[in-house]
Amino acid sequence: MKIQSKIIIGCMSWGNWGKQFSTKEQAEMIQFCLENGNSAFDHADIYGDYTTEAGFGKGFLESRIQRENIQLISKCGIQLVGGTRNNAVKQYQYDKKYIIESANQSLKNLKTDYLDTFLLHRPSPLMQPNEIAEAVSELKESGKIINFGVSNFTPSQVDLIADKVPICVNQIQFSLTENTAMSNGSLDQLLQKNIQPMCWSPLGSVFREENEQTSRIKVVLKTLTVKYNTTEDVLLLAWILKHPSKIAPVIGTTNRERILNANKALEIDLENQDWFLLLEASIGKEVN
Repeated sequence: MKIQSKIIIGCMSWGNWGKQFSTKEQAEMIQFCLENGNSAFDHADIYGDYTTEAGFGKGFLESRIQRENIQLISKCGIQLVGGTRNNAVKQYQYDKKYIIESANQSLKNLKTDYLDTFLLHRPSPLMQPNEIAEAVSELKESGKIINFGVSNFTPSQVDLIADKVPICVNQIQFSLTENTAMSNGSLDQLLQKNIQPMCWSPLGSVFREENEQTSRIKVVLKTLTVKYNTTEDVLLLAWILKHPSKIAPVIGTTNRERILNANKALEIDLENQDWFLLLEASIGKEVN
């Protein structure tokens, strides 16, 4: 699978869980992203309590952008409590009927005939690989999805599903401060099997938390911002982009300046020693 946009725009905060963009603002933001090289938009059915996709769809329709010029990603499977769903408990649902209905609802919401990538949002202990494979095969055969993948799956969970249906993507949490995907086999597996890694929360906790780890990282970042003539957030993304598995960061910001800044990470190739300096700052010791 090849993603045209190496920095993916996360849309979780575009609606009720964040900025509450109007249809006009949605259209303008989609256009802005596309004009600056960010053509992939990441969604999930649950965002905004199952309302954010529809808001984006209205904006996309108003923008009059040709469908082939953007890539739409969405996810299904999480059943939230309250709001628009009559659930007694948060749960995961992956029976064939539900997966197909979820895909159809996302298509309707996003005002499109197909999804470029359709993901299972989180693994469920009750997943039945054969049933998932049947749903995915039907959606692919009908042209409603192009690529199928998963999100937040461990290597063994990826294998469980990939044994029955090809997986093109695993969207995982990964950043300088949350880098266990390098030690638990996740990124090794994705590189080995040529599965596209995407990562959410790519800036980690560097700007959200004040602790020993983030303090160590900021000391190194301060030096490297001078060396590379850039900003701390750009270096954090460049650190991710250097990994040989070709991770595509999903950025959640709606700030236009920050989106432009994020794209600058594509121009930076961190020297090996600087990459390891940042890793050492994160783990608090020399690498083994």
